[in-house]
Amino acid sequence: MAEESILSDELVRHLISVGEVDLLVGVPTYNDARTVGHVVQVVRAGLLKYFPRERAAILNADGGSQDETPGLVQAASISDARNPAALRSLRTLHSISTRYFGNPSRATALHTIIAAADLLQAKACAVIAPESSNIEPEWIDRLLRPVCRQDIDFVTPLYRRHKFEGMLVTNLLYPMTRAIYGWRIREPYPAEFAFSGRFGSHLVGHEMWREEACRAGAEICFTIAAMAGSFRLHQSFLGPKGHLEQSSPDLVPAMRQTVGTLFWSLDQYFTTWSASTETKGVPTLGAEYEFMMESVRVNRERLYQMFRTGVAELEPVLASILSRATLDELKHSAALDEQQFQYGDELWVKTIYEFAASYQRSVINRDHIIQALVPLYRGRTCTFLLQNREASEPEVEQHIENLCLTFERLKPYLLELWQGRKGGS
Repeated sequence: MAEESILSDELVRHLISVGEVDLLVGVPTYNDARTVGHVVQVVRAGLLKYFPRERAAILNADGGSQDETPGLVQAASISDARNPAALRSLRTLHSISTRYFGNPSRATALHTIIAAADLLQAKACAVIAPESSNIEPEWIDRLLRPVCRQDIDFVTPLYRRHKFEGMLVTNLLYPMTRAIYGWRIREPYPAEFAFSGRFGSHLVGHEMWREEACRAGAEICFTIAAMAGSFRLHQSFLGPKGHLEQSSPDLVPAMRQTVGTLFWSLDQYFTTWSASTETKGVPTLGAEYEFMMESVRVNRERLYQMFRTGVAELEPVLASILSRATLDELKHSAALDEQQFQYGDELWVKTIYEFAASYQRSVINRDHIIQALVPLYRGRTCTFLLQNREASEPEVEQHIENLCLTFERLKPYLLELWQGRKGGS
């Protein structure tokens, strides 16, 4: 049964009036007026086109937007319902907008959607990010159909990205989750995903909602729970991932939401990942990867200088986190000029594994550990940019694959660190 305390009394009444559904699509929002109206219209179009016989509902879980987001969601629902194409549906398509409890929080929004899906006894539920400006109706089909028709429990997306977009995923999250949990999921921190009623029921009352690390990075927690829980996994290619133009994101919050949560999970699922000895492919609909190869201007010199400065200024902190040998290699790399600099795969993997083990032991404040990783990640991205500046699409993919294989090969090193057979200094 759903953990109804996450649902307001008003929302529960709305859901009861809707009754049971086959499909639910959740759209978590907070000040997304620029894109959310279009997103909701496309979601409705996808449900009407591909699932006309299913009982379906759209739930907007809003964090108290100060712009016009809730009104635009409702207007999009009404205007689309008046479209003659909507008459093709053989069932009523319900649209609900609700303000969830507490401060704006992606985790609370997702928990609300999962609890609503459980209460509605939905067979399948998809979550769509409100900023996905490139969304097409086919996304709804590609996310929900594997759950509805193939008895899949968790569907993650694949996108067409520029080769230098999402480097935190390609250089850390994907290769590490693949090595640790044994599944080749390319987007372990998905903006869009779908899940079965069975997996939703598993998640709705899960203890992870009480953990700060999981509240910070709920999406990667979902992926890890699916991998560690032997649920049936699937990937679906959606095409280009549109997003609003923005200034360079602050890496510290991004690291907290992804890397911090991944490090936290290692202790929770140690029995599972320590026994995993091989990686397995995930059934995929469409291309397994596509890169856009257009040239872009990136200030590699600035990345390198931030790496050098970070190693110098954080040396006492890094000494408490890293082994002496790894720190010495980093200091040697930081002493080279930019043209000679390289943060190779093996040194990078050892760095990450030593950070993960130090996070588990809380050698210093865990948030300080995550912050100390940021300048080192900038050094790694500098190397990735140089390595792939002139690389073709297959060459970029091979470089990512080589890094994944290094994470897998050195997994016993992480186990030794975790079990205390190697010291941190």
